[in-house]
Amino acid sequence: MKRVLTIVGLFGLLLLNSQKAQAQFSWNDEEKPLLYEAGISAGIMNCLTDLGGNAGRGAPFLKDLNIGNNRLNGSLYFSAIYKYMIGFRLEGTIGQVKAYDSILKDVAATSQGRYQRNLHFRSKIHEVSAVAELHLLTMFREFVLREDRNAEGPPRFSPYFLGGIGFFSFNPQASLRGNWINLEPLRTEGQGFSEYPDRTPYKLNGICIPLGAGIKYEVNPALGIRLEVIHRVLSTDYLDDVSTRYINPNVFQKYFSGVQLQNVMDLKSNDRVNPGGPDGTYRKSEGGRRGDPTDTDAYFTLNLKFGLTIGGGRRVNSALRQVQCPTRF
Repeated sequence: MKRVLTIVGLFGLLLLNSQKAQAQFSWNDEEKPLLYEAGISAGIMNCLTDLGGNAGRGAPFLKDLNIGNNRLNGSLYFSAIYKYMIGFRLEGTIGQVKAYDSILKDVAATSQGRYQRNLHFRSKIHEVSAVAELHLLTMFREFVLREDRNAEGPPRFSPYFLGGIGFFSFNPQASLRGNWINLEPLRTEGQGFSEYPDRTPYKLNGICIPLGAGIKYEVNPALGIRLEVIHRVLSTDYLDDVSTRYINPNVFQKYFSGVQLQNVMDLKSNDRVNPGGPDGTYRKSEGGRRGDPTDTDAYFTLNLKFGLTIGGGRRVNSALRQVQCPTRF
């Protein structure tokens, strides 16, 4: 993340000089319908998986969100927008997610055995996405208030929705004896074992569906700032290496030996005494519930974005077209 913060700092220097750059900005007498924007963003990343959560049974979406697990993320993007209404954006994002059952310590009695399960993970996230933006306020003014669409430029504030498709990679790890070890090679739920033919090894990459919303503020003709939240619907339930039910721990001896066998057995022994309790849902014994395969995992970001407009001109009224540097900026 040091690289991300360094880039953000360099970009900040550009923002400090934006007023100087503004004085050199030239307005085009004819509207250019397509504008381009290049920028960076920084913010928080979090996840919704089988681990952690809050009191009671595990639940999807925000009920089980642990705010304390927020991690930094950053991105670079390039976008094109048509008449300030419809945009298309390519973006690369780097971040990290984590979750752990020990966060349920204060509500252990009502965690349905998730605290006793005592699992945890962390994973780096790398994502490349292509999304479309719909700036509804500008579209409303263009198509509904047609008589006013040339009275002034597009709104300085522009709320929008977005959706698209992305490709991401991850690698769940757990801390063991002071080291972080990769979990996927350990086949913790019997993936690829002949005794469990319905469980295939999961891939460390996949498709994600970014869905979100944001608001853009045009500081001046060259600079825009956005606040944006994006939720990713994932194609995997193994972001945290947890999905379904426990297997017979003796089976690991058939497939592993040496350090790998020691690692997987040590991870299994991390479960607290009497997992699940007398009425608990999550149990360590074979066939006992380890995760919930009916809900895939997800992660999301909340970011502040800074973008520089490349080329083009902003629609303004006739009185402003003769002014090189409008006073309202």
